[in-house]
Amino acid sequence: MGIKSFQGARKEQVKNTNKGEAFKVSDYMTRNLITFKPQQTVEEVIQKLIQHKISGGPVVNEKNELIGIISEGDCIKQISDSRYYNMPFEHNTIEAHMAKDVETIDGNLDIFDAANKFIQSKRRRFPIVENGKLIGQISQKDILKAAMKLKGQNWK
Repeated sequence: MGIKSFQGARKEQVKNTNKGEAFKVSDYMTRNLITFKPQQTVEEVIQKLIQHKISGGPVVNEKNELIGIISEGDCIKQISDSRYYNMPFEHNTIEAHMAKDVETIDGNLDIFDAANKFIQSKRRRFPIVENGKLIGQISQKDILKAAMKLKGQNWK
């Protein structure tokens, strides 16, 4: 009589010979982004945020260089300020209301290090810039999706 194992079937382990290669930010980032231009109005941005069910997005110039980020919070602040100062917000451009000091993330960064960066910064998204141009964005949800694809693997 042979020895029976009570251990269930195991998923085949994916061998990661090049450490970090399979778990890079660039493998999980969104490349097809909804972007904004600095001359767009707050109202246009609000409509796009609602239409696409997003909470914000990168602001780029005509050369696709990242110059800011606009978020729901920035738009809400503008709505609130417009009431306080009795100035309609419909014609205000986002250039004055976007966050200009934008923290980016390297596309070659390991997703686990990226997860750590999200925890430390309390941000919801990080743009990825390469050679001065916006090439993508990684969000907290992208990190969660990556983790679900990698579950059951050895995360060394």
